[in-house]
Amino acid sequence: MKETADVVWSGSWVAERLGVELVGDGRSDGDGELKDLLGLALRRNPKRAHLLVSNVLGKHVPQKPSVVYGTGFELGRRVRELLGDAEARRAVVLGYAETATGLGHAVADGLGVAPYLHSTRRPVEGVARAGGFEESHSHATSHLLLPEDPALLAGDRGPAGADTETDAPLVLVDDEFSTGNTVLNTIRALHERYPRSRYVIVALVDMRSPADRGRLAGFAAEIGARVDLVARGSGTVTLPEGVLAKGQALVAAHESEPEGATAHGAAGSAGPAAPGSRPCTRVDLRWPAGVPDGGRHGFTPAHRAVLEPALPAMAARIAGALGDARRVLVLGFEELMYAPLRMGTALEDHTDAEVRYSTTTRSPVLAVDDPGYAIRSRLVFPAHDNPADGPGDRYAYNVAGAGFDAVVLAVDSAADTPELHAPDGLLAQLAAHTDHVLLAVVPSYVPSRPHPHAPERQEPPVLPEPLRGPAFSSYAPDEVGWLLQDLSDTELEAPTEEREEAIQSGGAHYAESLPVEYQPSAEYQELFKAALELSAARVARAVGTVTETVLAERGPRPVLVSLARAGTPVGVLMRRWARHRHGIDLPHYAVSIVRGRGIDANALRWLAAHHDPADVVFVDGWTGKGAITRELSAALDGFDGFDPEIAVLADPGGCVRTYGTREDFLIPSACLNSTVSGLISRTVLRADLVGPEDFHGAKFYRELADTDVSGHFLDTVAAHFDEVVDAVDAEVKELLAADRAPTWEGWAAVERISEEYGIHDVNLVKPGVGETTRVLLRRVPWKILADRGAGADLDHIRLLAEQRGVPVEEVDGLPYSCVGLIHPKYTRGATGADGKAVESK
Repeated sequence: MKETADVVWSGSWVAERLGVELVGDGRSDGDGELKDLLGLALRRNPKRAHLLVSNVLGKHVPQKPSVVYGTGFELGRRVRELLGDAEARRAVVLGYAETATGLGHAVADGLGVAPYLHSTRRPVEGVARAGGFEESHSHATSHLLLPEDPALLAGDRGPAGADTETDAPLVLVDDEFSTGNTVLNTIRALHERYPRSRYVIVALVDMRSPADRGRLAGFAAEIGARVDLVARGSGTVTLPEGVLAKGQALVAAHESEPEGATAHGAAGSAGPAAPGSRPCTRVDLRWPAGVPDGGRHGFTPAHRAVLEPALPAMAARIAGALGDARRVLVLGFEELMYAPLRMGTALEDHTDAEVRYSTTTRSPVLAVDDPGYAIRSRLVFPAHDNPADGPGDRYAYNVAGAGFDAVVLAVDSAADTPELHAPDGLLAQLAAHTDHVLLAVVPSYVPSRPHPHAPERQEPPVLPEPLRGPAFSSYAPDEVGWLLQDLSDTELEAPTEEREEAIQSGGAHYAESLPVEYQPSAEYQELFKAALELSAARVARAVGTVTETVLAERGPRPVLVSLARAGTPVGVLMRRWARHRHGIDLPHYAVSIVRGRGIDANALRWLAAHHDPADVVFVDGWTGKGAITRELSAALDGFDGFDPEIAVLADPGGCVRTYGTREDFLIPSACLNSTVSGLISRTVLRADLVGPEDFHGAKFYRELADTDVSGHFLDTVAAHFDEVVDAVDAEVKELLAADRAPTWEGWAAVERISEEYGIHDVNLVKPGVGETTRVLLRRVPWKILADRGAGADLDHIRLLAEQRGVPVEEVDGLPYSCVGLIHPKYTRGATGADGKAVESK
């Protein structure tokens, strides 16, 4: 689709072939103004042949955000003038899904003080219907009204059930007023429940026939109310006889043309992106807490007052992620029109780039790449918000071939699903037509508390969206979402010896504080690099094996949920493998699980609200004796649908059935703490910091950025993916046919060691390379048991033990490479003045 001088009306193609004509309202340039506002296209709809395509709505045709918003805002100003200030202050604005949700919101902004509600086709569990209506000519007819406060539509009527009539005007906003049936049906239905004396209908264009114009006055007299109309333009559409059949035949003829006969995917989908194509970049909007994503449940002047000052900072974050893009499309999502529209207006103010705005839609329209036709290209992709009416195709028009070098896709969190990220999903479709795709997710607002007039119901509060880098962690924002709260500004670190004494005395739980973050010496950092070089291919092979096993047994679109933080680098690597090998973007989140306290229940609530629990696969780095495996299984008893099975990179303890290897070898990410885990601390659970409705907490150690090797670890391992593919395929084939039932031999070994060494507490016995490393970095170690001849896998263990004065005892017959023993019956007297361990006598 090439830029075309503005000399051809974008309705001429349909007008010439169907005889459809737009006639202005008789003013000097009525026809010209109407054609500036509207083009024509053909519907793929058995009820109406033509589609009036607005050039200023921001739905099918990309337009400057300031023009779209300004058009609605100016209509709101006209309504305010019509009503007068006193009436305008009591008015309520109602917009129509899906095309007028943004327009209606802009009208409400123009009124200045009016609350706003739009109809919706998305039912929301726990929210009572305050009404609904049908749209006879639409492809999707049922509209729901779901205000958080049911009294919103009642205006000044007072408590539900009162008989007094309200004089608060109701302003109804749609993109076009054609027959008037939809709006009049709405007024009739609402008037029966909430009678009032005044209604105002607002539309971009009033296209009623003379007969339909006469109906409005009769309708107003019938219900005993005043009904006014405010429109940007007006005229009529003249339709020749047989236009529906002729239009359907024209659509069928064009859709039967060979693929590629019309440019830029106009005849169908652009097809899935190739594996390894450009991933999208997530933008952390930092959407203001408590502000709804739009008007589905109501949007008040108080919400507006919070959102407005937050918009420039959002625009700055988007602009920072756009780089040097010069032509940018902000693409909204079906009913989510207002939030991306306002991002667009703010971005226009913040950048010199050319910014346009449009939204995806349910509406099926024929695409024809002709300058005289309003819909010149079409992207087709599957619905990605689990719609109540089932799966189906969705569309983005005039995006392909429009020359955008960046697209900012804005969706609400309910639509940030595997379908969005699938090879045939919207993100992949966009990536095929632009250099840079940004994903901006607005938290889906669900009413959390009943209003005074609402029926009594118990709803849990809305949980925040996951934290993402670079605001939280050094990982890229699409690598992992942290279902945690940020405690970076809280002092949580305590000396290792003090923590150990408090833990063993029962005075504190290990998750209530953090150890002082270990700062590796230059010698230890070199040892890490050497270990990584030595084992990167082995780690890559284990990553491939566990990922392919998960994909084979848990379906093609699992949701990876890593146990923070040791599981998180593994989850990121699994996600990278799936994208590299199969071209799929797996959702990945990190959650907290605490021994003796269980998994973060609020994180599970969030996951269940956004994904099918059956798709969730828990991921950890390795197993030791299997304590966390058992903890997870017990913790999930009260949550339906989640599978307690953990997928791990290494399972030397024989505790799980989904693993990359059962060897106990050095996983380099176990050598370090936060500096190989996105600069995130271990998780924290303390009653004064984590309330009943909060996620568990963690810290982001930004100050350690100079020593961060998180990205280096991931990149080094991923560089070996191609060379291990054949080995992975052979190994997975064997594993899928083998008996992989847990043997729990590690747990038996731990119990034996606990008794043999007089410890009598399995929690102080930490088996395996990873757990032994943790003992040396975080706890007060007593001694290390090393399997005789373990070799280079234990070089870093020996170095750490030497630095802390901990004896290493070579033994035979260990099922692990090594075992770390925490000092039993610890008191501060159990270490010398230099902090090194002292043998108990």
